[in-house]
Amino acid sequence: MNILMWLIIVVGAIGVVSFLRLKLLNATIIVGLALLVGSSFGYVGFFSWLLFLAVAIPLNVDSIRVEYLTKPILKTYRKIMPEMSRTEQEAIDAGTVWWDGEIFSGDPNWSALHGIIQPRLSDEEQAFLDGPVEEVCRMVDEWDVHHDRADLSPETWQFLKDNKFFAMIIKKEYGGLEFSAYAQSRILQKLSGCNAVLATTVGVPNSLGPGELLQHYGTKEQQDHYLPRLAEGEEIPCFALTGREAGSDAGAIPDLGIVCKGQWQGEEVLGMRLTFEKRYITLAPVATVVGLAFKLFDPEGLLGGEEDLGITCALIPRDTDGLEIGNRHFPLNVPFQNGPLKGTDIFVPIDYIIGGADMAGQGWRMLVECLSVGRCITLPSTSAGGAKTMALATGAYARIRRQFKMPVGKMEGIEEMLGRIGGNAYMMDAVTSLSTNGVDMGEKPSVISAICKYHLTEKMRSVVNDAMDVHGGKGIMLGPNNYLGRAYQGAPIAITVEGANILTRNMMIYGQGAIRCHPFVLKEMYAAGNQDRGQGLEEFDEAIFGHIGFAMSNFFRSLWFSFTGARTADAPFSDETAKYYRAMKRYSSNMALLSDVAMGVLGGELKRRERLSARLGDILSYLYLGSAVLKKFDEQGRLKDDLPLMHWAMQDCLFELEKAMEELLQNFPNKALGVFLKVVIMPFGKSFSRPSDELDHQIATILQTPSDTRNRLAEGQYTGRDEGNAMGKLEQILDDVLAAEPLYDKVCDAAGERFPFTQLDEVGQKGLALGVLTDEEAALMNRAEQGRLDTINVDDFKPEELMADKSLAKPKRKSRSKKAA
Repeated sequence: MNILMWLIIVVGAIGVVSFLRLKLLNATIIVGLALLVGSSFGYVGFFSWLLFLAVAIPLNVDSIRVEYLTKPILKTYRKIMPEMSRTEQEAIDAGTVWWDGEIFSGDPNWSALHGIIQPRLSDEEQAFLDGPVEEVCRMVDEWDVHHDRADLSPETWQFLKDNKFFAMIIKKEYGGLEFSAYAQSRILQKLSGCNAVLATTVGVPNSLGPGELLQHYGTKEQQDHYLPRLAEGEEIPCFALTGREAGSDAGAIPDLGIVCKGQWQGEEVLGMRLTFEKRYITLAPVATVVGLAFKLFDPEGLLGGEEDLGITCALIPRDTDGLEIGNRHFPLNVPFQNGPLKGTDIFVPIDYIIGGADMAGQGWRMLVECLSVGRCITLPSTSAGGAKTMALATGAYARIRRQFKMPVGKMEGIEEMLGRIGGNAYMMDAVTSLSTNGVDMGEKPSVISAICKYHLTEKMRSVVNDAMDVHGGKGIMLGPNNYLGRAYQGAPIAITVEGANILTRNMMIYGQGAIRCHPFVLKEMYAAGNQDRGQGLEEFDEAIFGHIGFAMSNFFRSLWFSFTGARTADAPFSDETAKYYRAMKRYSSNMALLSDVAMGVLGGELKRRERLSARLGDILSYLYLGSAVLKKFDEQGRLKDDLPLMHWAMQDCLFELEKAMEELLQNFPNKALGVFLKVVIMPFGKSFSRPSDELDHQIATILQTPSDTRNRLAEGQYTGRDEGNAMGKLEQILDDVLAAEPLYDKVCDAAGERFPFTQLDEVGQKGLALGVLTDEEAALMNRAEQGRLDTINVDDFKPEELMADKSLAKPKRKSRSKKAA
């Protein structure tokens, strides 16, 4: 009994001070007071006090702690710390830590999340969305772009240039629009819901490329020359990084530049001889200026530094002698301008380097810093915009299309898919809103940008797959009336570019997150590498014991939250969302604990255990996605009608999070430790299941029924009832069919017969004959029938129309004349 009470007192006291994250001295005093109380009841004796003092004194006396604890730990740490390449170091140093740091803290501050001001469009940005963006959407004919031209029309290209679509990121002083990241996201969402080629053409120049690099790193002369020309559309930029030998491993590019002297415009100048071969370069076939990444060497020391300068970025005009450019790739029938370029022993002046000679070797840092912003905007936004439009289109189609004498959208199998489509679209919009808002606040969230790129492109693939299943043959048969097939074909493109998703999930999200977002790991690394040994020891002492306290805190927080169901965790609201806030606080502590255990047990080996890293990254990711959903629900007024979408998104996030956590523990290298951690973290198994059938049903109903909730889900998309807009036409047909249903019932009741819900025009005529419909109502029935047929019909072609080489078409056989009798 005495031993039990002793354990309760000691462990309880340590657990409380750890849970509350008290400072070391305060924690020591409280534990001492607890022992004093235990002594008064006879549960704590001499040896307990001796043990307490043996631990408390070295920890609290700086000189003893540093000499006998910190120094040996630092010596061991330096031996086991994994070697980091220069590119890895630059990637870690790039960007900032934002809400991802709160998630990693084990105790996210919900007041800070909801204190982030809701993003708003300026009057100028709204006018651009309502004007030029709407107009260019009206100009684009998808069949013409994808099948006839394999490009945007010349008129569309000129419109984009004239209205500065390629200058959204360029500052006003250079003639650009200087739009917010949030506005860029809304514009790309609208464009992607209209046409993928259009969205890609606009998105790429406003993401990683010459415009962004020049503004941040260019010389004054480079900025004054190029930025106004880029803003006016006189120059079309592209950026060439990927090559045959360097795809996801971009740091391994074999393309070379050698610093040397050479002739340029009749004079000898300091320059570079470049040899490179690039592929998959968007806008390359039409680009007038190429941003080029290569490894620069200075064997003669002409720049006065080391020989291997590293990755460098330069601007190469299209008309440079020796530059081979113009051929096109054909990416999965989505014919945005994309192609290879190459050059052999091309000489250019040294001042072609972006930022001049002083920026030689700084290319990788430049790229990863800009990529941390661009990856938050372009691909996540185009994915979210496509998902939102597909949610409307699939809901409308499912309500209009009938089989077995009922709308297919009322079948439970279809409801399951509509639930996923709607829930994912809601989540994706939430993530783009929060992430781009962070960029506008000045953040460069490198970890969050990787989360956004991976998860939103994967969810886009899920949405388009579900949409195709619902549409069936309508989605498969390409033609002018197919609004879905090209999105399905092109889905793998977004998965592959800007860091393939396999790489992003398995190596980047947690690989960077564990170091950047953890409150102590990066500090320990910097302290261990500090050349000032005294200062390094001091910094390491502070970091390592902060880390130990952090790990102890997350252990006891995880234990408490797991056995109490996190019922004592704080939540900013006491409504239906409270359980999600509490669960996420619990899982934040769990993730921080699992991270410390994984890094402590595996050390540098964790870098190579990609599947473990991926699952830890999944936990971090779903905590971020869930945060975005809760933020969106609050910003939109915590509306009761939106609850099904919010519940679906949160339950899906937390289900997937628990799945990743369970698989991590099942596959933990140390099986005994994995079992122990599961007892601490998931003693009663998983707490969340997949979204219920009822939630799927509610969302399916939302997607099939015009309402404010449905409008909010598709906010900002191109749904105008313009001639040629497939989405607008589908929305009008949905309205007509829904309006025709009560008229159909009226005619059937008057006739005493249930007619098939086909040939509505004839049903309308019957209604006129029976005197139960007016002329206007009969006309509506005619219009609904025509719209219904337009929705379910597919295109067909003469055989020769589908042949790229019309000369191969078989000539018509000549008819044989009968011989005279």
